[in-house]
Amino acid sequence: MPESLHLSVIVPVKNEEENVLPMLEEIQKVSSTWPWNWELIYVDDGSSDRTWEVIREARARDSRVRAVRFLFNCGQTSAVSAGVRHARGKICVTLDGDCQNDPGDIEGMVRAMGDSGNKIDMVMGWRRKRSDTLWRKIQSRIANGVRNRLTGETVHDVGCAIKAFDREKMLKVSLFEGMHRFLPTLFRYHGWKVIESEVNHRSRTRGTTKYGMWNRVFRALRDLFAVRWMKDRLIRYQLKDEDTID
Repeated sequence: MPESLHLSVIVPVKNEEENVLPMLEEIQKVSSTWPWNWELIYVDDGSSDRTWEVIREARARDSRVRAVRFLFNCGQTSAVSAGVRHARGKICVTLDGDCQNDPGDIEGMVRAMGDSGNKIDMVMGWRRKRSDTLWRKIQSRIANGVRNRLTGETVHDVGCAIKAFDREKMLKVSLFEGMHRFLPTLFRYHGWKVIESEVNHRSRTRGTTKYGMWNRVFRALRDLFAVRWMKDRLIRYQLKDEDTID
């Protein structure tokens, strides 16, 4: 990737006051090897703790920190969408706000978008070695299997939050709540190139998880059938050159 690249790191957060500053500190550390300019965009998704105040403190420490704040909780897809629209970078990278994703993986993923010879539009993280309980791993394997079967995909880890992608391409994707789980599929539906990259995964050490199996399984299934419907209803046509009049 060119050294003139501007990179936007987007981090949705909800009640993550303990993780805002550690995230900034990690990115400051790993970015010392980056040849690119960067910004860190926090999207406060209706936090009820001191998350916004800590984000303001992060901004006071580093002017590369930017942020948007929702009036109320809107969900992860909305947070990602708002971050992308607010971003200034050509390439965006998303991370979970719980610090389980490793910012050290960002450089390799961004370089993969331009170093392969073929233009890559998205690099999807794959947590091959997950730092989760056995039950969470089983849930993930079942969910990935069902999604891949119904969408015709082969994504290993669709729930992985760390992704690098072309901002302009993302702005062309019609997003609805819950679609963050299907971004690689939606990119491929548009004919864009997506690859996977193994990434590090860490245990949560601060704060509490916002997700459980039963508070998302039914919504995920509904969203999955919506994505399957979109795939089946895609407009596909080819023009006959000899019958085109300009």
